[in-house]
Amino acid sequence: MTAGIGHNGGPELQGTGWRRHCWQAAREALLPTLPIEVLRNRVRRAQELGLDYKTYASVRAASGHDVVAFLFSSNALRATPKVAELPADRLDRLRAMANCGRLAIAVAPLAPSDLLQAGGGLIDAAHPAPRPFGSFSEAREAMGTARGDYHRDGVVLVGAAPFEAEWCAAGRLAYYLPAERLFTA
Repeated sequence: MTAGIGHNGGPELQGTGWRRHCWQAAREALLPTLPIEVLRNRVRRAQELGLDYKTYASVRAASGHDVVAFLFSSNALRATPKVAELPADRLDRLRAMANCGRLAIAVAPLAPSDLLQAGGGLIDAAHPAPRPFGSFSEAREAMGTARGDYHRDGVVLVGAAPFEAEWCAAGRLAYYLPAERLFTA
């Protein structure tokens, strides 16, 4: 059978187990082995950011870059217009993060100024979020504004609502991290 356009010439992965084994062994041989000092530095950086190593390694693998900033949705921070301060677990996590930007986007009806006030000085900047299920271009523009001067390949969007993952794709950000993965670690 001939391979179609876009096929990488690899074996059919259904059928013979030996072909599958050979293909997987060849792929594993291509993966780099990191020196122990590089691993130690990455573990240290993950701790600095408040991430477990597996999550940090996933972000690095997906983007090819280090995390330079987190962009939190107000949903992920559990911020509401009626609450004057973020929940204690959110504030503790923000305090524990070092050497990275802490940005936020306020989902309506919450205003960015409310989010900054609720963050108690732990959020560097806040901007309005795009409309939920709004246009792709609207989300791209809002994410570009929200990340500020940080390069998009180093910004991780932390969200809690299903539509927020699309914002990450629209803004071409490094990674989408569900809030429960960050705040329960």
